[in-house]
Amino acid sequence: MDLYQLFKTRTPIIGVVHLLPLPTSPRWGGSLQAVIDRAEQEATALASGGVDGIIVENFFDAPFTKNQVDPAIVSAMTVVVQQIQNLVTLPVGLNVLRNDGKSAIAIASCVGAQFIRVNVLTGVMATDQGLIEGDAHQLLRYRRELGCDVKIFADVLVKHARPLSSPNLTVAVKDTIERGLADAVILSGWATGSPPNQEDLELACGAASGTPVFIGSGANWENIPTLMQAADGVIVSSSLKRHEKISQPIDPIRVSQFVEAARQSWRAKSESTSISSVSLHS
Repeated sequence: MDLYQLFKTRTPIIGVVHLLPLPTSPRWGGSLQAVIDRAEQEATALASGGVDGIIVENFFDAPFTKNQVDPAIVSAMTVVVQQIQNLVTLPVGLNVLRNDGKSAIAIASCVGAQFIRVNVLTGVMATDQGLIEGDAHQLLRYRRELGCDVKIFADVLVKHARPLSSPNLTVAVKDTIERGLADAVILSGWATGSPPNQEDLELACGAASGTPVFIGSGANWENIPTLMQAADGVIVSSSLKRHEKISQPIDPIRVSQFVEAARQSWRAKSESTSISSVSLHS
């Protein structure tokens, strides 16, 4: 997948809009307009802060169903994404939690969103929702039936979960790409807000053989220079919130600080690579 073609940069920063509880979820507040207002506020903060893309998640719908969500969730997310698209011109993606890739790709296909995130594309993971089985076969067939080119970003050994088989990262990355046909892979820490291990990132990038690898959690303006030495892009949320509290809305100042730190690290990485290349050929 060509990241530049999708995001207009080869090192994209994707900010997350965590939707307030949606209809039929346990904490649903009764007002879809309140959900839309908060989503619009966060999308605007992310765009003004300089991110390259936005992904929309039904994050506050916990406890999640492990597979198919209620049709009301699909309907609400469709409406919210369309409202966001009216405000910003950035690429928009969807993550329908916990693992409803089919609904995500259906919404994306209808509204013209560019990508989705799937927590378990291949393999079997033990989670707080029970056992979640990847179903790449069904999802890829469905994408073809819809006639769309929505990109699939797939987590590898996803957070808040444990694999039933041996947790071999290299094998998991290769299976996700070669057998699951993921367009990009995502590596996270053990939970929301925790970063992946640097060595694991380097291992994943080596196993990915050119397929983009994204940091999926735990990135902040302090650790991003180190983390981005290996990864191709980052999905970020918690560190952009007011007081770094997950329940708070996104702070546009924090977004700007993070984007600047990431951009500086990428420029330094690019310059270092260029100098090494010159040295090798001199």
